[in-house]
Amino acid sequence: MTETPAAPAIVLFAYQDVGYVCLEELLARGANVRAVFTHADDPGENRWFRSVAELAQQHGIPVHMPETINTSEWIERLRALMPDLILSCYYRQMIGNAILELAPLGAFNMHGSLLPKYRGRAPVNWALLHGETETGITLHHMVKRADAGDIVDQQSVAIGPTDTARELYPRITAAARAVLARQLDNLLHGSAPRHPQDEAQASYFGGRKPEDGHIDWRQSARTIFNLIRAVTRPYPGAFTEYNGRRLYIWWALPGDAPHGTPGEVISEAPLRIASGSGNIEVQTWQWEGEQEQKAGSPHGLRVGDRCDTAPEFNH
Repeated sequence: MTETPAAPAIVLFAYQDVGYVCLEELLARGANVRAVFTHADDPGENRWFRSVAELAQQHGIPVHMPETINTSEWIERLRALMPDLILSCYYRQMIGNAILELAPLGAFNMHGSLLPKYRGRAPVNWALLHGETETGITLHHMVKRADAGDIVDQQSVAIGPTDTARELYPRITAAARAVLARQLDNLLHGSAPRHPQDEAQASYFGGRKPEDGHIDWRQSARTIFNLIRAVTRPYPGAFTEYNGRRLYIWWALPGDAPHGTPGEVISEAPLRIASGSGNIEVQTWQWEGEQEQKAGSPHGLRVGDRCDTAPEFNH
């Protein structure tokens, strides 16, 4: 009697909702997930996404959360797992060549943009910051350079004119599941397509820090609005400062005709602040250390007050 060959062993590196649904898809297909590598949740981060670790544990899959994956110890432990295939789905560490080379069927990454555009960190937030009308998900071969390997498959996602990052993520997540479902058999059989990226079209952006949400009122109203929607909750938020106090703007709308210098309060009800081109009508705000407020609530600013203009910004 001929024995049925064992299904290829998969080691999954995953985090956030994209990682969660990719693990769900692997489980639904009966894939042989030998181990899951993920991250311990940061207590300082607003965790709005589902837990890859909890899902793996519910199905008896060993879970590992190393602070740094590219150490000799972890490379040897991964070698002992004998992975045939490595998948990375929103894992936050760069995985080195010594690990990528362990998998004879290859190593593949699920990235939240239409590569070669928006390589690097926080691609959804950066796409919104730049006013894009389309983004998507890309499954690609992993190489030494971040997000530079040959493309296996992509699926586009439309960006609406007022979409926030939180509103966009479920569509990105659904696209990731669809791409993995389309390509899993190819991955497991070592026949994943290869479409080289066009380096002339490539762009790269680094990670974002809370301080990068500082509004520069010299920019256009549309640019400031794009910053607000890119970093509003669950992210750290866009903010300005007045008399040493920090004011978070959680939602606003862009308007025309500033009638003032950038950063100047030009209307109290509704609260409007002039920008370099147009103005921002503030809908939801919060003074640091106080409760969030909505339009119609007292805000303490008066016509002629001037918010700072953020002399350095990373947009």
